[in-house]
Amino acid sequence: MSQKILFKNIDEPGLATLDVYRARGGYGDRLRKALSMPKDALVEELKASGLRGRGGAGFSMGTKASFLPKGQMDKYLVCNADESEPGTFKDRELMQKCPHMLIEGMIIAAYAAGANKAFIYIRGEYQQQAEILERAIEEAKAAGLLGDRLMGTDTSLTLWVHRGAGAYICGEETGLLDSLEGKRGNPRLKPPFPANQGLYQGPTLINNVETLATLPHIIEMGASEYAKIGVQNSTGTKLISISGHVMRPGNYEIELGMSSRDIIYGLAGGPGDGRSVKMWFPGGSSSPVLTGDDLDLPYDFDSMAKAGTMLGSGAIIIVDDQTSVVDVALKTAQFYRHESCGKCTPCREGTNWTVKMLERIKSGEATPMDLDLMASVCENIIGHCLCVLGDAMAMPIGSMVKKFRTEFEEYIEMARARAERELMAGLSSAPAAQPHHPVAA
Repeated sequence: MSQKILFKNIDEPGLATLDVYRARGGYGDRLRKALSMPKDALVEELKASGLRGRGGAGFSMGTKASFLPKGQMDKYLVCNADESEPGTFKDRELMQKCPHMLIEGMIIAAYAAGANKAFIYIRGEYQQQAEILERAIEEAKAAGLLGDRLMGTDTSLTLWVHRGAGAYICGEETGLLDSLEGKRGNPRLKPPFPANQGLYQGPTLINNVETLATLPHIIEMGASEYAKIGVQNSTGTKLISISGHVMRPGNYEIELGMSSRDIIYGLAGGPGDGRSVKMWFPGGSSSPVLTGDDLDLPYDFDSMAKAGTMLGSGAIIIVDDQTSVVDVALKTAQFYRHESCGKCTPCREGTNWTVKMLERIKSGEATPMDLDLMASVCENIIGHCLCVLGDAMAMPIGSMVKKFRTEFEEYIEMARARAERELMAGLSSAPAAQPHHPVAA
Protein backbone atom coordinates (compact mmCIF):
# COMPACT_ATOMS: atom_id res chain seq x y z
CA MET A 1 0.00 0.00 0.00
CA SER A 2 1.35 3.44 -0.93
CA GLN A 3 2.45 5.73 1.89
CA LYS A 4 0.09 8.63 2.47
CA ILE A 5 1.51 12.07 3.15
CA LEU A 6 -0.77 14.76 1.74
CA PHE A 7 -3.93 12.67 1.96
CA LYS A 8 -3.22 11.19 5.38
CA ASN A 9 -6.45 11.71 7.34
CA ILE A 10 -7.57 14.18 4.65
CA ASP A 11 -11.24 13.46 5.44
CA GLU A 12 -10.94 14.24 9.16
CA PRO A 13 -13.87 16.47 10.19
CA GLY A 14 -12.87 20.09 10.76
CA LEU A 15 -9.43 19.74 9.17
CA ALA A 16 -10.00 23.01 7.30
CA THR A 17 -9.97 24.89 10.62
CA LEU A 18 -6.87 26.15 12.39
CA ASP A 19 -7.58 24.33 15.66
CA VAL A 20 -7.87 20.86 14.09
CA TYR A 21 -4.90 21.46 11.79
CA ARG A 22 -2.75 22.54 14.75
CA ALA A 23 -3.86 19.48 16.69
CA ARG A 24 -2.46 17.44 13.80
CA GLY A 25 0.95 19.14 14.20
CA GLY A 26 0.42 21.98 11.75
CA TYR A 27 2.31 25.27 12.27
CA GLY A 28 4.28 23.57 15.02
CA ASP A 29 7.84 22.35 15.39
CA ARG A 30 8.36 21.80 11.66
CA LEU A 31 7.53 25.42 10.83
CA ARG A 32 9.73 26.70 13.68
CA LYS A 33 12.50 24.44 12.38
CA ALA A 34 12.18 25.83 8.84
CA LEU A 35 12.15 29.47 10.00
CA SER A 36 15.20 28.90 12.20
CA MET A 37 17.32 27.53 9.34
CA PRO A 38 19.55 29.82 7.23
CA LYS A 39 17.73 30.44 3.94
CA ASP A 40 20.47 28.82 1.87
CA ALA A 41 20.39 25.74 4.08
CA LEU A 42 16.62 25.49 3.67
CA VAL A 43 16.95 25.72 -0.11
CA GLU A 44 19.57 22.96 -0.04
CA GLU A 45 17.22 20.82 2.06
CA LEU A 46 14.49 21.24 -0.56
CA LYS A 47 16.94 20.33 -3.30
CA ALA A 48 18.08 17.24 -1.41
CA SER A 49 14.49 16.02 -1.11
CA GLY A 50 14.34 15.65 -4.88
CA LEU A 51 10.89 17.28 -4.95
CA ARG A 52 9.92 18.08 -8.53
CA GLY A 53 7.13 20.48 -9.45
CA ARG A 54 3.74 18.79 -9.31
CA GLY A 55 2.01 21.20 -11.68
CA GLY A 56 3.26 19.75 -14.95
CA ALA A 57 6.81 20.79 -15.76
CA GLY A 58 8.46 18.55 -13.15
CA PHE A 59 11.33 20.96 -12.44
CA SER A 60 13.26 20.75 -9.15
CA MET A 61 11.43 22.92 -6.62
CA GLY A 62 14.55 23.70 -4.59
CA THR A 63 16.55 24.65 -7.67
CA LYS A 64 13.74 26.92 -8.83
CA ALA A 65 13.73 28.69 -5.44
CA SER A 66 17.50 29.18 -5.67
CA PHE A 67 17.16 31.18 -8.90
CA LEU A 68 15.74 34.24 -7.16
CA PRO A 69 18.41 36.92 -6.71
CA LYS A 70 19.61 38.03 -3.30
CA GLY A 71 18.82 41.53 -2.09
CA GLN A 72 16.36 43.66 -0.13
CA MET A 73 13.89 44.29 -2.97
CA ASP A 74 10.31 43.04 -2.80
CA LYS A 75 10.13 39.40 -3.86
CA TYR A 76 7.00 37.48 -4.59
CA LEU A 77 5.70 33.96 -4.14
CA VAL A 78 2.77 32.97 -6.34
CA CYS A 79 0.78 29.78 -5.85
CA ASN A 80 -0.66 28.60 -9.15
CA ALA A 81 -4.09 27.28 -8.13
CA ASP A 82 -5.58 27.79 -11.59
CA GLU A 83 -6.23 24.07 -11.95
CA SER A 84 -7.62 24.10 -15.49
CA GLU A 85 -5.94 21.12 -17.18
CA PRO A 86 -8.75 18.79 -18.31
CA GLY A 87 -8.81 15.75 -16.06
CA THR A 88 -7.09 17.45 -13.11
CA PHE A 89 -8.95 18.03 -9.84
CA LYS A 90 -6.49 17.10 -7.07
CA ASP A 91 -5.56 20.62 -5.94
CA ARG A 92 -9.23 21.41 -5.44
CA GLU A 93 -9.48 18.66 -2.81
CA LEU A 94 -6.34 19.84 -1.01
CA MET A 95 -7.55 23.46 -0.82
CA GLN A 96 -11.05 22.47 0.21
CA LYS A 97 -10.15 19.98 2.92
CA CYS A 98 -6.79 21.21 4.24
CA PRO A 99 -6.14 24.86 3.29
CA HIS A 100 -3.71 25.42 6.16
CA MET A 101 -1.34 22.81 4.72
CA LEU A 102 -0.98 25.02 1.64
CA ILE A 103 -0.56 28.17 3.73
CA GLU A 104 2.13 26.56 5.89
CA GLY A 105 3.92 25.37 2.76
CA MET A 106 3.78 28.88 1.32
CA ILE A 107 5.31 30.33 4.48
CA ILE A 108 8.23 27.89 4.17
CA ALA A 109 8.67 28.55 0.42
CA ALA A 110 8.50 32.31 0.89
CA TYR A 111 11.12 32.21 3.64
CA ALA A 112 13.43 30.04 1.52
CA ALA A 113 13.14 32.39 -1.47
CA GLY A 114 13.24 35.57 0.61
CA ALA A 115 9.76 36.59 -0.54
CA ASN A 116 7.71 38.95 1.59
CA LYS A 117 4.49 39.03 -0.48
CA ALA A 118 2.50 36.01 -1.62
CA PHE A 119 -0.57 35.36 -3.73
CA ILE A 120 -2.81 32.36 -4.35
CA TYR A 121 -4.14 32.68 -7.90
CA ILE A 122 -7.20 30.42 -7.93
CA ARG A 123 -9.44 29.64 -10.89
CA GLY A 124 -12.73 31.54 -10.88
CA GLU A 125 -14.84 28.39 -10.85
CA TYR A 126 -13.39 27.37 -7.47
CA GLN A 127 -15.65 29.71 -5.50
CA GLN A 128 -16.09 27.41 -2.50
CA GLN A 129 -12.37 26.69 -2.29
CA ALA A 130 -11.51 30.40 -2.53
CA GLU A 131 -13.83 31.19 0.37
CA ILE A 132 -12.31 28.38 2.45
CA LEU A 133 -8.81 29.71 1.73
CA GLU A 134 -9.81 33.26 2.66
CA ARG A 135 -11.20 32.08 5.99
CA ALA A 136 -8.05 30.06 6.67
CA ILE A 137 -5.86 33.09 5.89
CA GLU A 138 -7.83 35.21 8.35
CA GLU A 139 -7.40 32.50 11.01
CA ALA A 140 -3.64 32.40 10.35
CA LYS A 141 -3.39 36.18 10.55
CA ALA A 142 -5.26 36.29 13.85
CA ALA A 143 -2.90 33.65 15.24
CA GLY A 144 0.21 35.61 14.21
CA LEU A 145 1.16 33.11 11.51
CA LEU A 146 0.92 35.71 8.73
CA GLY A 147 1.88 39.37 8.79
CA ASP A 148 4.89 40.83 10.62
CA ARG A 149 7.35 38.83 12.71
CA LEU A 150 6.00 35.34 12.11
CA MET A 151 6.25 33.19 15.23
CA GLY A 152 8.50 35.79 16.84
CA THR A 153 11.07 35.80 14.03
CA ASP A 154 12.17 38.65 11.77
CA THR A 155 10.27 37.09 8.86
CA SER A 156 7.19 38.86 7.48
CA LEU A 157 4.72 37.66 4.89
CA THR A 158 1.45 38.99 3.54
CA LEU A 159 -0.84 36.61 1.63
CA TRP A 160 -3.81 37.29 -0.63
CA VAL A 161 -6.23 35.15 -2.62
CA HIS A 162 -6.80 36.36 -6.18
CA ARG A 163 -9.58 34.84 -8.27
CA GLY A 164 -9.19 34.23 -11.98
CA ALA A 165 -11.97 34.41 -14.53
CA GLY A 166 -12.03 30.97 -16.12
CA ALA A 167 -9.26 31.22 -18.71
CA TYR A 168 -7.11 28.12 -19.25
CA ILE A 169 -4.23 30.27 -20.53
CA CYS A 170 -3.85 31.77 -17.04
CA GLY A 171 -2.52 28.43 -15.85
CA GLU A 172 0.62 29.30 -17.85
CA GLU A 173 2.84 31.09 -15.37
CA THR A 174 3.49 34.30 -17.30
CA GLY A 175 -0.14 34.55 -18.42
CA LEU A 176 -1.04 34.13 -14.75
CA LEU A 177 1.29 36.99 -13.80
CA ASP A 178 -0.25 39.34 -16.37
CA SER A 179 -3.73 38.44 -15.10
CA LEU A 180 -2.62 38.99 -11.50
CA GLU A 181 -1.43 42.46 -12.50
CA GLY A 182 -4.87 43.25 -13.92
CA LYS A 183 -3.98 42.76 -17.57
CA ARG A 184 -5.33 40.36 -20.17
CA GLY A 185 -3.88 36.92 -19.40
CA ASN A 186 -1.42 36.55 -22.28
CA PRO A 187 1.90 34.70 -22.05
CA ARG A 188 5.08 36.74 -22.02
CA LEU A 189 8.16 36.30 -24.15
CA LYS A 190 10.96 34.65 -22.16
CA PRO A 191 13.59 35.64 -21.17
CA PRO A 192 13.33 37.46 -18.83
CA PHE A 193 12.13 34.63 -16.65
CA PRO A 194 9.85 35.17 -13.63
CA ALA A 195 12.66 34.40 -11.17
CA ASN A 196 14.33 37.65 -12.28
CA GLN A 197 11.46 39.71 -13.61
CA GLY A 198 8.06 38.36 -12.73
CA LEU A 199 5.16 39.88 -10.83
CA TYR A 200 5.33 43.70 -10.93
CA GLN A 201 8.75 43.19 -12.57
CA GLY A 202 10.13 41.77 -9.32
CA PRO A 203 11.77 38.38 -8.61
CA THR A 204 9.00 35.79 -8.39
CA LEU A 205 8.79 32.13 -7.40
CA ILE A 206 5.80 30.26 -8.86
CA ASN A 207 4.73 26.79 -7.71
CA ASN A 208 1.47 24.90 -7.74
CA VAL A 209 -0.70 23.85 -4.81
CA GLU A 210 0.50 20.26 -4.42
CA THR A 211 4.17 21.26 -4.59
CA LEU A 212 3.84 23.88 -1.85
CA ALA A 213 1.63 21.68 0.35
CA THR A 214 4.39 19.06 0.36
CA LEU A 215 7.00 21.33 1.96
CA PRO A 216 5.87 21.05 5.62
CA HIS A 217 6.13 17.25 5.36
CA ILE A 218 9.63 17.41 3.87
CA ILE A 219 10.77 19.58 6.77
CA GLU A 220 9.11 17.26 9.29
CA MET A 221 10.49 14.04 7.77
CA GLY A 222 13.83 15.43 6.66
CA ALA A 223 14.94 15.55 3.06
CA SER A 224 16.81 12.26 3.17
CA GLU A 225 13.79 10.35 4.48
CA TYR A 226 11.47 11.94 1.94
CA ALA A 227 13.89 11.08 -0.87
CA LYS A 228 13.65 7.39 0.07
CA ILE A 229 10.01 7.37 -1.06
CA GLY A 230 9.41 6.79 -4.76
CA VAL A 231 12.23 6.12 -7.20
CA GLN A 232 15.41 7.85 -8.33
CA ASN A 233 14.71 11.25 -9.93
CA SER A 234 11.04 10.90 -8.97
CA THR A 235 10.97 11.02 -5.19
CA GLY A 236 8.02 11.21 -2.86
CA THR A 237 4.33 10.67 -3.37
CA LYS A 238 2.11 12.10 -6.10
CA LEU A 239 -1.54 13.01 -6.12
CA ILE A 240 -3.24 11.68 -9.23
CA SER A 241 -6.69 12.39 -10.64
CA ILE A 242 -8.18 9.45 -12.54
CA SER A 243 -11.18 9.97 -14.80
CA GLY A 244 -12.76 8.59 -17.94
CA HIS A 245 -13.74 4.95 -18.42
CA VAL A 246 -12.89 3.51 -15.00
CA MET A 247 -15.06 2.05 -12.26
CA ARG A 248 -13.63 4.17 -9.42
CA PRO A 249 -12.64 7.62 -10.70
CA GLY A 250 -11.24 10.11 -8.19
CA ASN A 251 -8.11 11.36 -6.48
CA TYR A 252 -5.47 8.98 -5.16
CA GLU A 253 -2.05 9.41 -3.54
CA ILE A 254 0.60 7.03 -4.84
CA GLU A 255 4.33 6.55 -4.48
CA LEU A 256 6.06 7.54 -7.71
CA GLY A 257 7.27 4.49 -9.62
CA MET A 258 4.09 2.50 -9.03
CA SER A 259 2.96 0.34 -11.96
CA SER A 260 0.49 2.13 -14.22
CA ARG A 261 -1.54 -1.09 -14.41
CA ASP A 262 -1.86 -1.16 -10.62
CA ILE A 263 -3.09 2.43 -10.69
CA ILE A 264 -5.61 2.02 -13.51
CA TYR A 265 -6.90 -1.46 -12.70
CA GLY A 266 -5.97 -1.78 -9.02
CA LEU A 267 -6.95 1.62 -7.63
CA ALA A 268 -9.44 2.81 -10.24
CA GLY A 269 -10.93 -0.58 -11.13
CA GLY A 270 -10.28 -0.42 -14.88
CA PRO A 271 -12.91 0.12 -17.56
CA GLY A 272 -15.15 -2.77 -16.40
CA ASP A 273 -18.04 -4.44 -18.33
CA GLY A 274 -15.65 -6.54 -20.40
CA ARG A 275 -14.07 -3.47 -21.95
CA SER A 276 -10.36 -2.77 -22.19
CA VAL A 277 -8.08 0.28 -22.21
CA LYS A 278 -7.67 1.59 -25.74
CA MET A 279 -5.55 4.61 -24.87
CA TRP A 280 -4.83 6.82 -21.90
CA PHE A 281 -3.50 10.27 -21.16
CA PRO A 282 -0.92 9.91 -18.36
CA GLY A 283 -0.64 13.62 -17.54
CA GLY A 284 -3.82 15.40 -18.52
CA SER A 285 -5.25 16.13 -21.96
CA SER A 286 -2.04 17.87 -23.06
CA SER A 287 0.11 14.74 -22.75
CA PRO A 288 0.78 12.43 -25.73
CA VAL A 289 -1.40 9.34 -25.38
CA LEU A 290 -0.25 5.83 -24.51
CA THR A 291 -2.02 2.64 -25.53
CA GLY A 292 -3.28 -0.44 -23.72
CA ASP A 293 0.10 -2.04 -24.42
CA ASP A 294 1.81 0.52 -22.15
CA LEU A 295 0.06 -0.35 -18.88
CA ASP A 296 3.10 -1.93 -17.25
CA LEU A 297 5.16 1.27 -17.38
CA PRO A 298 6.25 2.66 -13.99
CA TYR A 299 4.39 5.87 -13.28
CA ASP A 300 7.19 8.38 -12.73
CA PHE A 301 8.67 11.38 -14.53
CA ASP A 302 11.53 9.62 -16.32
CA SER A 303 9.60 6.50 -17.36
CA MET A 304 6.85 8.59 -18.90
CA ALA A 305 9.41 10.75 -20.73
CA LYS A 306 11.17 7.66 -22.12
CA ALA A 307 7.81 6.42 -23.39
CA GLY A 308 7.42 9.65 -25.38
CA THR A 309 4.89 11.31 -23.11
CA MET A 310 4.89 13.11 -19.74
CA LEU A 311 3.60 12.70 -16.22
CA GLY A 312 2.39 16.31 -16.32
CA SER A 313 -0.12 17.26 -13.65
CA GLY A 314 -0.85 13.64 -12.73
CA ALA A 315 -4.25 13.53 -14.46
CA ILE A 316 -4.85 10.07 -15.91
CA ILE A 317 -7.71 9.95 -18.43
CA ILE A 318 -8.79 6.49 -19.59
CA VAL A 319 -10.42 5.85 -22.99
CA ASP A 320 -11.91 2.37 -23.56
CA ASP A 321 -12.08 0.28 -26.71
CA GLN A 322 -15.68 1.30 -27.42
CA THR A 323 -14.71 4.92 -28.08
CA SER A 324 -13.69 6.43 -31.42
CA VAL A 325 -10.23 7.98 -31.48
CA VAL A 326 -11.59 10.57 -33.93
CA ASP A 327 -14.14 11.76 -31.35
CA VAL A 328 -11.46 12.05 -28.66
CA ALA A 329 -9.13 13.95 -31.00
CA LEU A 330 -11.86 16.38 -32.06
CA LYS A 331 -12.95 17.16 -28.49
CA THR A 332 -9.32 17.69 -27.46
CA ALA A 333 -8.56 20.01 -30.39
CA GLN A 334 -11.78 21.99 -29.88
CA PHE A 335 -10.86 22.67 -26.25
CA TYR A 336 -7.43 24.07 -27.11
CA ARG A 337 -8.76 26.11 -30.03
CA HIS A 338 -11.29 27.69 -27.68
CA GLU A 339 -8.69 28.40 -24.99
CA SER A 340 -5.95 29.79 -27.25
CA CYS A 341 -5.33 33.45 -26.45
CA GLY A 342 -4.56 34.08 -30.13
CA LYS A 343 -1.37 36.00 -29.43
CA CYS A 344 0.94 33.91 -31.63
CA THR A 345 0.21 32.58 -35.11
CA PRO A 346 1.25 28.89 -34.83
CA CYS A 347 -1.18 28.31 -31.95
CA ARG A 348 -4.01 30.54 -33.15
CA GLU A 349 -4.03 29.19 -36.72
CA GLY A 350 -2.75 25.69 -35.99
CA THR A 351 -5.44 24.82 -33.46
CA ASN A 352 -8.13 26.14 -35.82
CA TRP A 353 -6.81 24.19 -38.82
CA THR A 354 -6.59 21.02 -36.77
CA VAL A 355 -10.22 21.31 -35.69
CA LYS A 356 -11.30 21.96 -39.29
CA MET A 357 -9.43 18.90 -40.57
CA LEU A 358 -10.93 16.68 -37.88
CA GLU A 359 -14.38 18.05 -38.75
CA ARG A 360 -13.70 17.11 -42.39
CA ILE A 361 -12.94 13.57 -41.25
CA LYS A 362 -16.20 13.46 -39.29
CA SER A 363 -18.28 14.78 -42.19
CA GLY A 364 -16.82 12.43 -44.80
CA GLU A 365 -14.97 15.08 -46.79
CA ALA A 366 -11.42 14.02 -45.85
CA THR A 367 -8.91 11.74 -47.55
CA PRO A 368 -5.88 9.97 -46.03
CA MET A 369 -3.77 12.92 -47.25
CA ASP A 370 -5.49 15.04 -44.59
CA LEU A 371 -3.82 12.92 -41.91
CA ASP A 372 -0.39 13.83 -43.28
CA LEU A 373 -1.40 17.48 -43.44
CA MET A 374 -2.70 17.39 -39.87
CA ALA A 375 0.51 15.74 -38.64
CA SER A 376 2.52 18.42 -40.46
CA VAL A 377 0.48 21.20 -38.82
CA CYS A 378 1.11 19.67 -35.38
CA GLU A 379 4.85 19.43 -36.07
CA ASN A 380 4.95 23.10 -37.06
CA ILE A 381 3.19 24.13 -33.85
CA ILE A 382 5.47 22.32 -31.40
CA GLY A 383 8.25 24.54 -30.13
CA HIS A 384 7.17 27.60 -32.10
CA CYS A 385 4.74 29.26 -29.67
CA LEU A 386 5.19 31.77 -26.86
CA CYS A 387 3.87 29.22 -24.38
CA VAL A 388 3.05 25.52 -24.42
CA LEU A 389 -0.68 25.80 -25.15
CA GLY A 390 -0.15 25.09 -28.85
CA ASP A 391 2.11 22.16 -27.97
CA ALA A 392 -0.57 20.97 -25.52
CA MET A 393 -2.89 20.38 -28.46
CA ALA A 394 -0.32 19.27 -31.03
CA MET A 395 1.34 16.60 -28.87
CA PRO A 396 -1.74 14.50 -28.03
CA ILE A 397 -3.31 14.92 -31.49
CA GLY A 398 -0.03 14.01 -33.19
CA SER A 399 0.35 10.94 -30.98
CA MET A 400 -3.21 9.80 -31.77
CA VAL A 401 -2.63 10.08 -35.51
CA LYS A 402 0.65 8.20 -35.20
CA LYS A 403 -0.60 5.37 -32.98
CA PHE A 404 -4.10 4.98 -34.43
CA ARG A 405 -3.56 5.88 -38.07
CA THR A 406 -5.27 2.72 -39.29
CA GLU A 407 -8.41 3.59 -37.32
CA PHE A 408 -8.34 7.14 -38.70
CA GLU A 409 -8.07 5.79 -42.27
CA GLU A 410 -10.93 3.33 -41.72
CA TYR A 411 -13.06 6.13 -40.26
CA ILE A 412 -12.32 8.32 -43.28
CA GLU A 413 -13.43 5.59 -45.69
CA MET A 414 -16.60 4.82 -43.72
CA ALA A 415 -17.46 8.50 -43.37
CA ARG A 416 -16.92 9.10 -47.11
CA ALA A 417 -19.13 6.11 -47.96
CA ARG A 418 -21.82 7.33 -45.57
CA ALA A 419 -21.70 10.83 -47.03
CA GLU A 420 -22.07 9.41 -50.55
CA ARG A 421 -25.06 7.28 -49.52
CA GLU A 422 -26.72 10.27 -47.90
CA LEU A 423 -26.10 12.34 -51.01
CA MET A 424 -27.59 9.68 -53.29
CA ALA A 425 -30.55 9.20 -50.96
CA GLY A 426 -31.14 12.92 -50.98
CA LEU A 427 -31.07 13.05 -54.77
CA SER A 428 -33.43 10.10 -55.18
CA SER A 429 -35.95 11.56 -52.75
CA ALA A 430 -35.96 14.99 -54.35
CA PRO A 431 -39.20 15.81 -56.22
CA ALA A 432 -38.97 15.32 -59.98
CA ALA A 433 -38.56 18.45 -62.02
CA GLN A 434 -41.87 19.65 -63.51
CA PRO A 435 -42.06 20.24 -67.31
CA HIS A 436 -42.09 23.86 -68.29
CA HIS A 437 -45.26 25.02 -70.08
CA PRO A 438 -44.98 28.49 -71.55
CA VAL A 439 -47.92 30.70 -70.71
CA ALA A 440 -50.07 31.53 -73.71
CA ALA A 441 -50.04 35.15 -74.65
